[in-house]
Amino acid sequence: MTEVNSPPRPGGWTRFVTARPRLSLLAALVLTVLAVLAGSGVAERLGSGGWEDPGAQSTYATKALEREFPGSQPNLLLLVDAGEASVDDPAVVAEANRLTASLAAEKGVVGVGSYWQAEAGAAPALRAKDGREALIAARITGDEKAMGETLDRIAPALRGTHGPVEVRIGGGVAVRHEMQTIIQEDLTRAEMIALPITLVLLVMVFGSAIAALLPLGIGIVAILGTNAVLSGLTRFTDVSIFAMNLTTALGLGLAIDYALFIVRRFREELAAGADPSTAIGTTLRTAGRTVLFSALTVAVSLAAMLLFPQYFLRSFAYAGMAVVLLAAAAALILLPAALILLGDRVNSLDLRRLFRRGRPAPAPGDEGGRAWGRTASLVMRRAPFFALATTAALVLLGLPFLGVKFGTADDRQLPSSAESHVVQQHIRDGFPGSPGGGLEVLAEGRATGAQYAAYKERVAALPEVARVDGPLVNGDAAYFTVLPKGEAVDDAAQALVGELRATSAPFETSVTGTAAVLVDSKHAIGAQLPWAVAFIAIVTLLLVFLLTGSVLIPLQAVLLNALSLTAMFGAVVWVFQDGHLSGLLGFTSPGSIETTLPVLMFCVAFGLSMDYGVFLLSRIKEEYDRTGDHEGAVALGLRRTGGLITAAAVILAVVMVAIGTSRVTNTKMLGLGIALAVLMDAMVVRSLLVPAIMRLTGRATWWAPAPLRRFHQRFGLSEGEPARQTPAAASASAPDEPTPDEPTPDEPGRDKVDAHG
Repeated sequence: MTEVNSPPRPGGWTRFVTARPRLSLLAALVLTVLAVLAGSGVAERLGSGGWEDPGAQSTYATKALEREFPGSQPNLLLLVDAGEASVDDPAVVAEANRLTASLAAEKGVVGVGSYWQAEAGAAPALRAKDGREALIAARITGDEKAMGETLDRIAPALRGTHGPVEVRIGGGVAVRHEMQTIIQEDLTRAEMIALPITLVLLVMVFGSAIAALLPLGIGIVAILGTNAVLSGLTRFTDVSIFAMNLTTALGLGLAIDYALFIVRRFREELAAGADPSTAIGTTLRTAGRTVLFSALTVAVSLAAMLLFPQYFLRSFAYAGMAVVLLAAAAALILLPAALILLGDRVNSLDLRRLFRRGRPAPAPGDEGGRAWGRTASLVMRRAPFFALATTAALVLLGLPFLGVKFGTADDRQLPSSAESHVVQQHIRDGFPGSPGGGLEVLAEGRATGAQYAAYKERVAALPEVARVDGPLVNGDAAYFTVLPKGEAVDDAAQALVGELRATSAPFETSVTGTAAVLVDSKHAIGAQLPWAVAFIAIVTLLLVFLLTGSVLIPLQAVLLNALSLTAMFGAVVWVFQDGHLSGLLGFTSPGSIETTLPVLMFCVAFGLSMDYGVFLLSRIKEEYDRTGDHEGAVALGLRRTGGLITAAAVILAVVMVAIGTSRVTNTKMLGLGIALAVLMDAMVVRSLLVPAIMRLTGRATWWAPAPLRRFHQRFGLSEGEPARQTPAAASASAPDEPTPDEPTPDEPGRDKVDAHG
């Protein structure tokens, strides 16, 4: 019979990942090199759009207009500045006509028109109010990559001084191309910022430079693997350029988090007297299972974005799920091999001893643990106060989100100095009728001139319409351009979309334009959001139940996770919509939040909150199973995990803040918002609210009806060592069999802790 205190035999997974550690690392090196080759140039294949619903009326109308009327929707605008002269000056007219003809002769450019062409129906809207600027409009054809290549080819000859005029380039294609270029540059800078700071933080956490380098190495492998994954995805589906920012951040942040928990547990086992082989076996059975479970919870939250039709969101789901699993795989396969080879040398180069001045080093896993234990005891003694005060503070921080206004991503995402932003701002401030921001009404079906005229008269009578141009007719198809009185996407313009769609006509009509795309995008998100939230909630409830066997804890986890996000959403509106701190953070507020961003931020931040929640709950559950002491389990759980969860959150926040230094507003909002959510969750919700709520619910926290208890006993997931039963539980479950003596907590190596202790 095996002795009680003998170490368990290594499981199959442990034997698999540690049998040939050198071979495993060599294979990893080869795969990493291949990933570098596969992921090179991936940014050039990523898209900068994806906010529209592909099945919406506006999308259909846009494609039909591109097919039937190639010049109906210009995406390239040349701002011609005559300086102190008038745009009607003969020299200006001659140069403008030359530029127009030169642009029309370029391959891949169609529908060229300008203010100086009398036949252009929209000519009055192409002249600035002061008469010193005017526009040349055109459409570059092809997909996003082809349009970017065409713009790169023709822009140098168009931009700059041409005789009496100065030309600057704007329009949708220029905005997207400039955004893509800036994001690539900012991402490289963010990595250069995050990596050295992360290394310093890891040294502070571990002390050992060797131990600190391991999580960073796993993070770098995850980043390189992420690029290869994104490159592969672009061959099958559209992927947004924004996904590269987030998946790189998740790849680095989560890989470091997972490696942090595994290395910490391995060092604890070594300190308890285990040999490297036994230590890695225990680590994988505890930390490894917790890491795998945590990765699953993050992947579930990201998977919810597959329910939305916009490829901007779907690309985050594909790429995010892949990178989370890649980070977990790197931590569970490569890291154990490295730890087996290092053994006790994982503690080498302890840099913190330079600052201890002769004081003994803290025990592994207990750095700062006493302070967290005292915090837990204080919170539970004043549980009603901390529960109410923390909840009220989080709700108060989230109140600005009640005033959210949704809009579209436009040139104001770019720095104020960006050329395409400058052009679009000149158009907004100085041109009448919002040129380029009008609504297009596609009319399909045979109709007479009188019927077109009658329809045009009905549309012009709508209260929010400034002017109606057209129709331009091509066979059985025609289109009208409707210019709203106000901004291109304000509430009145969105209401006008509904009025146009409700206006009777003797032919089929469909409406597109910026406001129509926004209306359809909001409708698509509103229709799918309840399903996405329900999916996340149901799967999370199931996963946490399988972890804990409790009915109440999963409900607490979902509600407290949602509450932890209130500060993020409130800050997003207060800062990025209302413009507070815009000067300090260096962005231009568009006065709205892009429609898909809150969905993306919710899915990512909720998943990361569950990631940290799993580490805390699994430790509390293990201790409760060992002792049956509810309050003691909560206190020890926070003592063992508080410091490490906070360190992991700070490291991930550093990565997200580095992403938040981007000059593109949406990326800045994404990085800074998620960083805030992660810190609030780790430092406020996990430290104050969770222990307070668990103290108030008491032993009822662990209750489940008999059928669910039996279900959990059969299918539940174990995140730690096999639970050692209390005497009462042992006698209830096996009264006729002797129970081995329970080792005391003071026995070396027997006070087992899980992956994060």
